[in-house]
Amino acid sequence: MLLENQLAPKSQKVFFFQIGTWALAAIVSIIAIVAWGGHRGYTLSGVNGFQLFPLLGLLAFSIMWSHYINSTIGELIGVNRKVLKRYYQYTGYAVLVLICLHPGILIYSLFRNGVGLPPGSYEHYVGPGLGWVALLGTVSFFVFIAFEFRRVFADRSWWHFVTEAGDLAMLAILYHGFRLGGNLQQGWFRFVWLFYFVTLVAVLLRSYYKKYVVAPSKT
Repeated sequence: MLLENQLAPKSQKVFFFQIGTWALAAIVSIIAIVAWGGHRGYTLSGVNGFQLFPLLGLLAFSIMWSHYINSTIGELIGVNRKVLKRYYQYTGYAVLVLICLHPGILIYSLFRNGVGLPPGSYEHYVGPGLGWVALLGTVSFFVFIAFEFRRVFADRSWWHFVTEAGDLAMLAILYHGFRLGGNLQQGWFRFVWLFYFVTLVAVLLRSYYKKYVVAPSKT
């Protein structure tokens, strides 16, 4: 009985943490949907590829942001990330589909409209001088796809460069959204995006401080 009483608080902490991770992913996804819907007047009438692809990008980034936040919270409260195996697995699959469809639908829609393929088609869509910002999103896409090979290469000495590139890609997507996202040019969602930026930077600074300052000092 004493052993059960000692384990109960830990089990409860893990349980509520697991629920919290799913809840955060769900909440940020709902926020993205509401922001996208509000930009369209909450109607699905006439939705085509050009209207749909921004939502997929917002959802992909929001869920990935929740990965960073939940991982950090887990470290702070002393919960092993292994308890989030299903969370990372299922939300990871969702992100993979979303990050493929987000640029894919735009590229297809532009090609179908007769403006060719990237990078030229991006310039046509976003306007002069902004094509490189759109291309920044595509570069980030390839970085995220490379990260999917972690199951094969995660034990290699050079793999940390891929994870660090993924962190840079997250920051690039934030900038990409601020410059090009129609939902982010005005209104309340712009402040939500700014909150994502501040919290992500805080998480990354903490992570790199531990990795490159604290860890070497202990060796």
